[in-house]
Amino acid sequence: IISTRLPQRDVITLLRVSPRCRQLLESHHPLWKVLDLHEMNKGGERLIAALSLSRYKNIEEINLEFSQDMEDKHLLSLKGMSLQKLNHLNLNGCQKVTDNGVEAVTLVCPKLKSLSIYWNVRVTDQGIKYLVRNCHEILSFNLSGCKNITDQSLHLLANHYKEIKHLNLTRCVKLTDSGLVQLLDSCRSIEDLNLYADSSFTDKSYEKISNLTELRVLDLCGAQYISDQGLLSIAECRKLVSLNLTWCICVTDVGVKAIAQYCPSLEFLSLFGILGVTDSSLETLSKFCSDKLTTLDVNGCINIKKRSKSELLELFPKLTCFKLQMVVVCEWAYSLCEFCVKGGFSVPCSRCSYCPQHYTVNNTTLQ
Repeated sequence: IISTRLPQRDVITLLRVSPRCRQLLESHHPLWKVLDLHEMNKGGERLIAALSLSRYKNIEEINLEFSQDMEDKHLLSLKGMSLQKLNHLNLNGCQKVTDNGVEAVTLVCPKLKSLSIYWNVRVTDQGIKYLVRNCHEILSFNLSGCKNITDQSLHLLANHYKEIKHLNLTRCVKLTDSGLVQLLDSCRSIEDLNLYADSSFTDKSYEKISNLTELRVLDLCGAQYISDQGLLSIAECRKLVSLNLTWCICVTDVGVKAIAQYCPSLEFLSLFGILGVTDSSLETLSKFCSDKLTTLDVNGCINIKKRSKSELLELFPKLTCFKLQMVVVCEWAYSLCEFCVKGGFSVPCSRCSYCPQHYTVNNTTLQ
């Protein structure tokens, strides 16, 4: 009973207590459906060693996030192993993994439903070709920071993953309207879409977001070309719960009022840095969303005059958060999240927040 509540690393430590304890723990199969190697040294070697043990024969989830020394050769070594039940794989921050590694791991994990490869600049469209060829059930895909992904990858996703629900395209700088439009026309079951710091998209793409009738979470931080016209289309996503419009500098009261009126389930809204928004937007938000809104960030919205904590609480009594949960390090930018700081990374992940027009954070330029 105790072991089911412990982190896996602590459970592994308990294996050394006694032979009897080891036998009992190893016979409890639910304990070994997850392999957690995140942030561990020699992650590749540990992966191969662990999967050679019989207790992991029914493994369903592997977390290698920021594992050190994780390379293609380790994924190639998986050939012949039985990973038919693996449905969740996290390769975030494993920067030595290339398209060859993606091919190798997808060949042995055909039932994969969730893949995360945040901040991998070596994976290209070829890797996505391998993925769609070998894994047909992907529902969640994190490509955040994968700078070499182009519209070709979005075309592949659109053609093969029409039921995908969670997609993170943060800082995929080579993407254009062409790819995103096709994706949004085809993948209409998306519930969570992250377009953070993808500043090249225009209303041509944003208007297609209206296709996503199940959309609950949308991050458009840094969408410098979205206008009220784009927001009017997004307002058709009636199930929207979270919307990040940080630094969407072309937005005005017109677009925000549409969101307020047609998205009554809204709980999280960031308008950080938008000069075109005034107190009129807050009044409309209060009229339609005051019973649900718990997070509202209007910092930097200098044309909203009544934005003190007490004034906001009068309009939104359920507010518990008045800014994104990041530490402000300058007037313009938020800090990298604790994971990126700890790992020494300069490319932001989906947990980071910053102004895309002022990339310097802690004297580090986000490239």
